[in-house]
Amino acid sequence: MSATPDRLHLGGLLALAAGSFVTILTEVLPAGLLPQISSTLGVSEALAGQWVSIYALGSLVAAIPLTAATRNWRRRPLLLIAIIGFALANGVTAVSPSFTISLAARFVGGLSAGLLWALLAGYAIRLAPGPLAGRAMAIAMAGTPVALSLGIPLGTAIGNLTGWRMVFGGLSGAALLLASWIALRLPDFPGEPPAHRPSLQQVFVLPGVRRVLLLTLCFVLAHNVLYTFIAPLLAQARMVGQTDRVLLVFGLAGMASIVMTGALIDRHLRNLTRAGIALFASAAILLSASVLPFAVYIAALAWGLGFGGAATVLQTASARAAGRAADVAQAMIVTVWNLAIAGGAILGGSLLNIFGVQSLTWAALALLSIAAATVVRPAVVWRLSGDR
Repeated sequence: MSATPDRLHLGGLLALAAGSFVTILTEVLPAGLLPQISSTLGVSEALAGQWVSIYALGSLVAAIPLTAATRNWRRRPLLLIAIIGFALANGVTAVSPSFTISLAARFVGGLSAGLLWALLAGYAIRLAPGPLAGRAMAIAMAGTPVALSLGIPLGTAIGNLTGWRMVFGGLSGAALLLASWIALRLPDFPGEPPAHRPSLQQVFVLPGVRRVLLLTLCFVLAHNVLYTFIAPLLAQARMVGQTDRVLLVFGLAGMASIVMTGALIDRHLRNLTRAGIALFASAAILLSASVLPFAVYIAALAWGLGFGGAATVLQTASARAAGRAADVAQAMIVTVWNLAIAGGAILGGSLLNIFGVQSLTWAALALLSIAAATVVRPAVVWRLSGDR
């Protein structure tokens, strides 16, 4: 059963949230277990860290082609393929004695992630009555901040106690359980009929789509310029030893942001976007202007509040702009998002080496200025939300 005229299909949305949780945990968890992974497989920590990069590469190359190739497929079987992809990737990772085989498995996991992220927004919208579409998106995306703030620290702690292979084996089992949940409880929907299947170029030129893509690129690039190099930023305040606590504040604020976004997004999409940019910019200014620990924690709080709901806001804006072509627009968002992740590491590393740590916050502020410009002039994507 799909959503009733006035209610959300909560069980289905929670299944989608569990999917986003597994996706993020699969992607980021190696960062907390690098010493174990590198020791077991006989590679350097820098090389082991490429598990994260190859996963992002899989998402980057898969999102648009796989979405375009499967637009006429029914949605639930396609989602199940993505979830089973996580089970296979994590299962192979857990038992493989070879770094190369593990790297290939991680790439397959990234392919599954690219497909899942492209499906998630459109599926969530179809599980909700029109006026609650944004709230449905917030619930479906809630797995992301939960994974970042609670799942990663917990997974790292379990890995330190039982070994990293047990953690990835557990993730594989969790994906299989999730696949069973989806098969039994999530409503199925048809794919796009040929008559309603615009080309990628036609979707790209729809009013508002390019603006949302530019906003996504600048906002996520600014985040990754700072987040990737958080340790050098904290070193200014002699707080490197408090990195875990600063990131915990960031993660908890991100969870609060998701709750607030869910409550407000259906009527205040444009205002939420403005608030997110303003909070993030305030955090960047604080990180640049102060070396006091208290100010750094306030910056982490503002940053988390500004960024936590970003995926929901950006995907909702993209879905509204694209209409029936929402899945294709989401695939574009996934591609741009992963480009920004990779670009943040490259840009931030170059700035750090050439100009020093202060240049990171100034680069973030410049990018956020461009992001702010995309929401100054009203467009169809904002008017649809009821904002002014």
